[in-house]
Amino acid sequence: MVANVRFVTITFSLFVLLAILPGSFSAIPRKLALVKPEPIVLKYHKGELLKGNTTVNLLWYGKFTPSQRAIVVDFLKSLSPTGRRGPPPQTVASWWSTTQKYLGSPSTIAVGKQVSLNYPLGKELKDSQIQALTSKFSHVNTVNLVLTASDVAVEDFCMNSCGTHGWTRGRKAQKYAYAWVGNAVSQCPGECAWPFHRPIVGPQTPPLVAPNGDVGIDGLVINLATVLAGAVTNPFDGGYFQGPPTAPLEAVSACTGIFGSGAYPGFPGTVLVDKTTGASYNARGANGREYLLPAMWDPKTSTCKPLA
Repeated sequence: MVANVRFVTITFSLFVLLAILPGSFSAIPRKLALVKPEPIVLKYHKGELLKGNTTVNLLWYGKFTPSQRAIVVDFLKSLSPTGRRGPPPQTVASWWSTTQKYLGSPSTIAVGKQVSLNYPLGKELKDSQIQALTSKFSHVNTVNLVLTASDVAVEDFCMNSCGTHGWTRGRKAQKYAYAWVGNAVSQCPGECAWPFHRPIVGPQTPPLVAPNGDVGIDGLVINLATVLAGAVTNPFDGGYFQGPPTAPLEAVSACTGIFGSGAYPGFPGTVLVDKTTGASYNARGANGREYLLPAMWDPKTSTCKPLA
């Protein structure tokens, strides 16, 4: 298997910003001025995107409960529901519909095969092993996804990434996209399950209540949404991104930490609250599910577009 450069979902920029807010260095007085930030522009690099029907195959590595699996599968099934002319607002499908603005055609997601593995490679995985695991599935119009349980350590997990996507070559040298996301609840919830857990640095405001009652899996869904959007809009290095191809800002990673209107570092923005459970969400999905999804960059307006 020949591997190419992988793309990393960087989620720590939020905390870096918090760490350098005024007050961190009190010995030197500073004058503050309002500065209009440069707009985010994800350039199209003339390469292939994943358009049309795309199958997401799932490999569950380690222990996941049936309820945890259902949360993830319901999210994936919510991306491209059938039998509707257009997605209603405040839904997972309306969030995903922004990907249609990338070259103007939809990326229709279907859940494919699911495989469960009981730690055949142990509980410490390298990137090369993640790539090898993805080779178990078809390589035609797919994103092959590995999800690791809370007790599995993955190379770079919690140090500079919460999930990755990239591409490699399988049988007959055919290119295919793959992705990995881990359950961070036991290892780094302050980095990879925010805003459902207190951040590692910055204001220690109370975390939001996870909409499906599982901090690790609800956080995993946020990171899955991030890498999946990146995988369809920049699958093979030549799609939409800003910055170097080895560490790009992509459709969702360009909008880190934004979940609702009025967001700023340390505050996810104003989102909906379930009156019964008190959980925070901004999107409804299949089987009555509620999810909190990050903002996605809108190529029509060149802005980060949250649902709420």
